[in-house]
Amino acid sequence: MSGLRGKILLLVTAVIVVAAGIVAGINGFRYWDDRRSEQSRTEAVDAADRTVSAMFTYDYRTVDTELPKAADRLSASFRDDYLKLIKQAIAPGAKEKQLSVRATTEARGVVSADRSHAVVLIFLNQVTTSQESPQGTSTGSRVRVTLDKSDDNWLVSQVTPV
Repeated sequence: MSGLRGKILLLVTAVIVVAAGIVAGINGFRYWDDRRSEQSRTEAVDAADRTVSAMFTYDYRTVDTELPKAADRLSASFRDDYLKLIKQAIAPGAKEKQLSVRATTEARGVVSADRSHAVVLIFLNQVTTSQESPQGTSTGSRVRVTLDKSDDNWLVSQVTPV
């Protein structure tokens, strides 16, 4: 009897050890996955902040060189539309009215995110000076920023006023 009892005890111990290993593995994976997801959210918010600030900040004297630099952080399809908008509307208007705009982020937060796609809400404050208004005027706005991860970079694929 003691031989059978020993075998049963050994079997039960082995089952408990294997179950504990499985539980530890699952929990370890969940922890790792949560950390990666949190890192992705943080990276996406930072990328949205930097990119949107660069997209909305310009000086009429350097608008032709400043704004296209922000296009490096945009997805291919959005980049084309953005560069066209700069060339056809923003740069000519900025030069004509001698506009300088400084955009700063007042608040930002994740609407949704996973490891390869994110939507971020940004509250911007824009201070605009011009020949007509050299003291400057301040306006606030909200934009919804959609980002997609390409390789190791978060690229803005859409900016929508809210």
